[in-house]
Amino acid sequence: MRINRTQALVLGFSLGALVTLVGLLVAAPGEFDEALRLPGHDRRTELGFLSAISALILVLGVGVVRRWRWMFWLILVAFLAGLLRVPATLLQVAGLLPATGRTWYALLQGAVGLVQFSIALAMLSGFRRSGVWGAFGRSELKPPRRAG
Repeated sequence: MRINRTQALVLGFSLGALVTLVGLLVAAPGEFDEALRLPGHDRRTELGFLSAISALILVLGVGVVRRWRWMFWLILVAFLAGLLRVPATLLQVAGLLPATGRTWYALLQGAVGLVQFSIALAMLSGFRRSGVWGAFGRSELKPPRRAG
């Protein structure tokens, strides 16, 4: 089964999110615990959470590769909602909303929201072009022949 640009983008984002989560767990475990409101600094709890997220991303990956229709709509809605992270981040940085972590973590969340929203727009473009899990951007078909 061939993977198109839309699928590759969603899979790449998911893999990047998992790698970032592991990096946060290793580099800033206190920030990880604080942001997720995990009780104490118990490594078993952190690893259990990481395992659950990994399993979720694995199911997501299977759904993307197999082009499950319901998975497309679920991801699309979730990624469109990523835009809501931007004003929330701005309000946290301005001190108008309680912060869930340090400033760099809030800014990371805002950046992730922008990336998610951009992927959602690409997914919508592909949907308009060729349906669920359709590729965005240039057509994957051969270019038309030139007359003359």
